[in-house]
Amino acid sequence: MDINDTTAEANVRDNPEAGRYEITREGRTATLAYRREPGAIALVHTFVPPPLRARGLAKRLVAFALADARGRGERVIPECPFVQAYIEKHPEGGTTR
Repeated sequence: MDINDTTAEANVRDNPEAGRYEITREGRTATLAYRREPGAIALVHTFVPPPLRARGLAKRLVAFALADARGRGERVIPECPFVQAYIEKHPEGGTTR
């Protein structure tokens, strides 16, 4: 999967009731769970179902979450190891505490 794929099926959506960002492809859902705190968002766990791995979905979820946090003026608390690694490789992507 190309991270720039803009098909409707590849779009990231925020599911605040479940506390996660989601991408659904092929009937399966990749997720990035979060917890909102005053002025911040903790990104706690990324999950991509095995059949969907190695397609850039986790990167797409994290990039979306970081952009959303910037848009809201929130600090990012990267509790998930994948999110921590992404931010280290893309420091322009988000602010952390």
